[in-house]
Amino acid sequence: MKETNNYLMRSLMFVPGHNDRLLKSASRSDADVILFDLEDSVQPVENKKIAREKIKEMIAAGAFNKHVVFARINDRESGQLLKDLYSLTIEGVHGFMYPKSTEAGDVYFIDKLLETIEYEKNIPIGTLKLIPLIETAAAVLNAQEIIKASNRVVAIAFGCEDFITDLRGIHDSEGISIYNPRALIAMAARANGVIPVDTVHIKVHDLEDLEKNLTLSKKLGYEGMLVLHPKEINIVHRYYSPTEEDLNEAKDILRLSEEAESQNKGVAIMNGKFIGPPMVASAKLLLMKDELIKSKKKLITSTR
Repeated sequence: MKETNNYLMRSLMFVPGHNDRLLKSASRSDADVILFDLEDSVQPVENKKIAREKIKEMIAAGAFNKHVVFARINDRESGQLLKDLYSLTIEGVHGFMYPKSTEAGDVYFIDKLLETIEYEKNIPIGTLKLIPLIETAAAVLNAQEIIKASNRVVAIAFGCEDFITDLRGIHDSEGISIYNPRALIAMAARANGVIPVDTVHIKVHDLEDLEKNLTLSKKLGYEGMLVLHPKEINIVHRYYSPTEEDLNEAKDILRLSEEAESQNKGVAIMNGKFIGPPMVASAKLLLMKDELIKSKKKLITSTR
């Protein structure tokens, strides 16, 4: 099983790669991951070459040194895929989001393309990571196999709008039509040790509705969310970050567990509840995440 505990992916913000104003704005954002878009938001097709060049220029200038950087590339049928991959397998790009990941073969295909490019460019094999985007009914049902298709996969993300279109359903305000796929994608990710990333919140100016979605997202086990607008980032980070109360409780759990072990007491008790191995494991993960957040804050401070 993969382990991705060293990645902080609370917010993954889409940025159209050909838009100078949005690129500059993104370079100043606190998003954990910048997702340069070469796909849906970059139209007409002539703009895709412009996007690749602008992204390379800004990365070379150090504009995104404080960010983890992924690029959403075009799919296998686009005629742009190889151009995207070859152009952006560069220092400063950590990996790629692959859209329309329908089955394991799609991810395996990208894995082998990247292996060839890495070899040709003298980059250590496996350096570039992948985030498959789950956007169809078939992809939801194949999510586990998609994850297992490559060791490069560090997260999977849900794309609800394409999914609803493929399902021929209705994106209702209560979220009933996407509840099951959201749950299945999160379970597939956790079962295979990668990060589950929730779908975009399309009503970007309705922050109250965003919080409602985040409440459910966190309950379902998600660790991050695709973001369309910078105004969403602070709220998204608040929901996917441990609170002081969470951290204090985690420290108490570990302290009491260690004390019980050292005194041969067996299972420790806190507030009338047994502290079993699952609670200890959760506490350790929470503290590890807090360390990642602190490391990011130090990096941002040092680059400003």
